[in-house]
Amino acid sequence: MITYLIIDDEHIAHGIIKRYCDILPNMQLQKNCYNALEALEYLSTHQVDLIFLDLNMPKLKGFEFLKTLSSPPKVIVTTAYKEYALEGYELNITDYLLKPFSFERFLKAVNKATAIPSSQITPSVTPVKGHTKTIFLRSNKKYSQVVIDTILYLEAAGNYTKVITAEETFTVREKIPDLLEAFASDQFLQVHKSFAIAIPHIKSIEGNRIYILNHIIPIGAIYKNNIHRLLG
Repeated sequence: MITYLIIDDEHIAHGIIKRYCDILPNMQLQKNCYNALEALEYLSTHQVDLIFLDLNMPKLKGFEFLKTLSSPPKVIVTTAYKEYALEGYELNITDYLLKPFSFERFLKAVNKATAIPSSQITPSVTPVKGHTKTIFLRSNKKYSQVVIDTILYLEAAGNYTKVITAEETFTVREKIPDLLEAFASDQFLQVHKSFAIAIPHIKSIEGNRIYILNHIIPIGAIYKNNIHRLLG
């Protein structure tokens, strides 16, 4: 489970975030906080994996609240004010969403937050085969949470990308570069205009082919330097 907190003084904002999170598997709301002081009180005795944080709130502003936390969890800012984005990234927030934001943009932010390892992961997050880095993928009109380390390779398919794991394939409406960015991982390498592979799953490399389990992945001419760097 990915536990989260919503901190916003607008009830409508709480409803939108909660509705978006309910679409995704394994997202568990811990508390609705309508000002930062209420959140501080809650966090004094509880931990969460992720905070959705508004900035313009009474009593204590969002970034002022964030500066009081010695070890903050992942933070996604949700605000109508774009001028504070730079300050937010200086405070190591995960993403900065400008209201109103679409579900697709929200999903990208959540993927960034949950794909990056965090020292703040709580025991409520159950490791899958020892891994906790996951990504939500929309395939066949549903959202599946996929452990990134189980992904073997990506294959372009027109306007879609196939995400191949050892057990199943997900076809998503994303380009390979966008997926690689969402993974926030240095374990993937693009080896062809239509293929990116997971380095830990490479069985062998022979000529212009890469073997991963029973799959054979071609190496494109302009990507051979990537292979040379990999091999040292």
